[in-house]
Amino acid sequence: MKPRRVVALAMATLVALLTTACAHRPGKAPPLSPVASNLAESITIQAIGLVGTPYRYGGNTPSGGFDCSGLIGYVYREGAGVALPRTVRALAEGPWPEVARRDLVSGDLVFFAVDGRTPSHAGIYVGEGRFVHAPSSGGTVRLDRLDAGYWQERLRLGRRLLR
Repeated sequence: MKPRRVVALAMATLVALLTTACAHRPGKAPPLSPVASNLAESITIQAIGLVGTPYRYGGNTPSGGFDCSGLIGYVYREGAGVALPRTVRALAEGPWPEVARRDLVSGDLVFFAVDGRTPSHAGIYVGEGRFVHAPSSGGTVRLDRLDAGYWQERLRLGRRLLR
């Protein structure tokens, strides 16, 4: 094979590999529209206002307590008028764009794999590296940091529901 042809073939292969690799990584999610930005602010205020509410498995109201997906559903319903699926799995597999950690904005959902690789816990990102979630039985809704060792090791996915 002629040297020029080898170089051209190598370049074409490199371009194909880079294009394929980029297609499988989460891209930068679109920026929030002004309307979505206002809804994200409402969601953030709503979520932070629920800190301290008791945890209850299957719970989805402030008076009855929350589990993680119940908290997310309540906050999105009250803060943005959006009805969401009830389970972490359905939320994680939803049709919304995936967001890299560095691109998270208030209102995005964050998903954690607590026992293995599949997301089994979720929260609402509220900015400045923090998220609100309902973590466990006997606990309450709380505000935690994504860079805390436990959560940082288990963070698997971000999703942007608002656009």
